[in-house]
Amino acid sequence: MSGLSIEHLSMRFDLPNGSSVQALQDVNLSLAQGELLSVLGPSGCGKTTLLNIVAGFLAPTEGQIVLNGHKVTGPDAERGMVFQQGALFEWMSVRENVSFGPRMKGQKESQYGANVDHLLEIVGLKDFKEKAIYELSGGMQQRVALARCLANDPDVILMDEPLGALDALTREKMQSLVLKLWKETGKTIILITHSVEEALLLGERLLVMAPRPGRIHKEYALPFADLGVNADLREVKKHPEFAQRREEILGMIWDMEEEIMGRSEADA
Repeated sequence: MSGLSIEHLSMRFDLPNGSSVQALQDVNLSLAQGELLSVLGPSGCGKTTLLNIVAGFLAPTEGQIVLNGHKVTGPDAERGMVFQQGALFEWMSVRENVSFGPRMKGQKESQYGANVDHLLEIVGLKDFKEKAIYELSGGMQQRVALARCLANDPDVILMDEPLGALDALTREKMQSLVLKLWKETGKTIILITHSVEEALLLGERLLVMAPRPGRIHKEYALPFADLGVNADLREVKKHPEFAQRREEILGMIWDMEEEIMGRSEADA
C-alpha cells in the first residue's frame, strides 16, 4: 500500500511547571505517491511539529504515521529532510556533500557517481561540484541540500521553510526548481512555509492550519503547481483564481492571528 497516511495524530508537550501545550489535535491526512502538499498557518499552529513527527524526529502523543503500509517509528532514509539552513558539511566539497548518503550506505563511486553528477546538473551546480560550501551563495547551498536529499532516493521529501532565508529573486528561481524536481522525480513532497504566495505556487494541495490546538482548518486543491512547471511563475500569479485564493487565505490567517492576540491579552 503506497502513500503517506497521518492518522488521528496528536502531540502534547508537557512543561516543567506541570502545565502542557497541545501542539496538534487529531490531525488526519492521506497523500498519494507523487503529491505536492504545502502547509501554512499562523505561528504556533504546529506546522514544524507535524513535519518533525513525519520525519521520525518526534514520537506523537497519540496516533501514527504510516508510509507505504508500515508505521513510522523513527528517522529513515525513506524520508528526506531539507531545512531552512542547508545543514551542509562545510569542510566537504559540493559533490562530497551530495554523495554523502550513498557513501554512508556503503555504495561505491561506480554505483552512485553517475546519479550524483546528474543531480548536480539538474540543480545547476555541475560547474561548482569541487567548490567548498562556504564559497557558495545561500541559494546555491539550498540547491546542494536539495540534491543531497534526492541522492538518498527518499519516498517523501520534507521541506521546513527551505527558501525562507533567500532574497526575492533567488527564492523565485528556487520555487521553479522545486516544481521541476517534483515533476521529474515523482517524489511526494510536504513543504512548510509562512508565505501565502509560495504555498499557492508550490502546493498541488494546500493546508491551512489553525492553532491551539494545531489542526487542519481548511484544505485547497489548486492548479498553480502544475501550471508553474512549464510557465513563468510571475505569469502564474496573474491567474484570476490566484489573487482570489491569496486574499481569502490571508484574511483567514489574519483572523487567526487577531484571535491569538485577543487570547494573549485576556490571559495577561
